[in-house]
Amino acid sequence: MSLKSRVYLVNAVLLGITLVGAVLMVWYTYKIENVFKTIISRNVVIFESAEALGTDLINQKGYVTYFFQDGNPEWLVELARYRTRFENTLEELKTQVKDPWEIKTVYQIEADYRKYIPARDEVIELYKKGEREKGFSMHRDVRQAFFEILGLCNQFKEFHKEKIETAIEKSSEEANRLRIIALMAIVSVTLLSLLVNFIFARHIMDPIRKLILQVDTEEGTGKPRDEVDALQRGVLGLLEDAEETHQKLRQSQVSLLQSEKMALIGRLAAGTAHSIRNPLTSVKMRLFSLNRSAALSNTQREDLNVISGEIIQINKIVENFLEFARPPKLIMKRMSPSTAVDSAVYLLDQRLRSYHVNLKIERSGPLSETLIDPEQLKEVLVNIIINACEAMKKGGSIMIREEEVEITPLQKADVIRISDNGEGIAEEIMKSIFDPFFTTKEEGTGLGLSIAYNIIHEHGGTLEASSQKGKGTDFTITLPIREKGPIG
Repeated sequence: MSLKSRVYLVNAVLLGITLVGAVLMVWYTYKIENVFKTIISRNVVIFESAEALGTDLINQKGYVTYFFQDGNPEWLVELARYRTRFENTLEELKTQVKDPWEIKTVYQIEADYRKYIPARDEVIELYKKGEREKGFSMHRDVRQAFFEILGLCNQFKEFHKEKIETAIEKSSEEANRLRIIALMAIVSVTLLSLLVNFIFARHIMDPIRKLILQVDTEEGTGKPRDEVDALQRGVLGLLEDAEETHQKLRQSQVSLLQSEKMALIGRLAAGTAHSIRNPLTSVKMRLFSLNRSAALSNTQREDLNVISGEIIQINKIVENFLEFARPPKLIMKRMSPSTAVDSAVYLLDQRLRSYHVNLKIERSGPLSETLIDPEQLKEVLVNIIINACEAMKKGGSIMIREEEVEITPLQKADVIRISDNGEGIAEEIMKSIFDPFFTTKEEGTGLGLSIAYNIIHEHGGTLEASSQKGKGTDFTITLPIREKGPIG
């Protein structure tokens, strides 16, 4: 069973127990309410009526006794009042009883009371006439009837007292049963809650914490910060790393394709250059000999000089072909690339003035020392700066920014960014600027940036360009900071 299914199942059981417990609680509350209603509405009322019967009967006997003692007729008035109360209570009680034993007992009390009243009234009349001895003798029989009625009233009262106590005891049992059910529900819910917490902690939070410990720790102590925030930052970091890795992969693919293309073109250029150079050298020697030995007119000599100049231009192109075909042989030295920047700027000082270009260098301090070929790096910088000057026909400005960046947690690099405010490079030709023989100049060979690209590549770095039409161009040279070891 999957983690999701287990969590859902435990939650469903937990919800079911809670609902069942709630239903049982409601049911038991209604049941207890009915029990108390039974106690209050019937048994308690009957009990109170039975107790009132006994009290009224005792009061009647008391007033009769008072009359026998002093003959005061006021006692007979009170006697008649309690007699009426007794009879009214007895009539109410007859409407309340339902149990056969209750009905039988009530009617027995009524029958005995009906016999008791005439006999008691006769005794009272004898006392009124002064026949006390006869009345006293008859009073013993009447007293016996009184105690029998009182016994029935007490028996009836005790019966309902027992029913009330039974109802209370039953209510207490139901309450105890309800407490047990509630306790079991609490224990079950607690255990299931602990189980849910265990599953959540073991199968969800532990893997999350392990992931967080890998992507985010607090000051190197290994203590994770807020899990959600740390996980969010970790995932975002992974996404950024994936995007960065994807970009680097694309750059590597472009660089590999460029290298393969340049290697193929380089071999073709080398073969072509050698094929052209040999006959060109022979032509050049013949022209030199002809110029020295032949008697030429001024027009012929001028034509010969033009031919010699064109041959020199062809030879220069051939030299560029050979330079492009040969991988640059780097003479590595440990020094700051800022030195090569300063040398290139110093070398081009006059040319910058002639182009009316203002060049500024922005640096917080010299770049960190690394292994470079200062002459080759200077050649790259000179090529890029001259291209920028030629792109700004009406003058402009060039900004060289130097900074040190962290390309990986364990690898830093020196970065040189050359920016101009010229017309920029059209988007459709940006992808071709490092291709050999690609040029937009009428007299260019299209090998300058290709050679610069090869030189930086041999340093183990990258040469990248970005441009917006009408807003200038940026060339970025990135050189890894190396202590020692081979390049690339």
